[in-house]
Amino acid sequence: MLARLGTSKFRAKFVLSDKDRAYARAKGKAVIDRHAHELLAKRVGPAHPLKDGKQTPWRGHPVFTAQHATATCCRGCIEKWHHIPQGRELTDEEIDRLSALVMVWIERDLINHPVR
Repeated sequence: MLARLGTSKFRAKFVLSDKDRAYARAKGKAVIDRHAHELLAKRVGPAHPLKDGKQTPWRGHPVFTAQHATATCCRGCIEKWHHIPQGRELTDEEIDRLSALVMVWIERDLINHPVR
């Protein structure tokens, strides 16, 4: 899936800011993973999310940037890229799968940008 997302010029341009990388490293994988699950469940999990299409900020947390990079930012992108239909609540399994993708993307960004 990451390779397919990388073919999109829009999705491929995303990288974490230095501040977000520092935050992710300081909090650790377990905390960021918990945040990913919580943010996905709250912001895109409902059948009809509040302000769908505009609910995910562009920056401010590593998960937000990763959501845009992995097309997990809104139900329209999730439907287009992950083939999960809009209009119904995401299952726990779907949230787990999308969260795992977000985490792989964050981990890859951290590896590609080592601490200076």
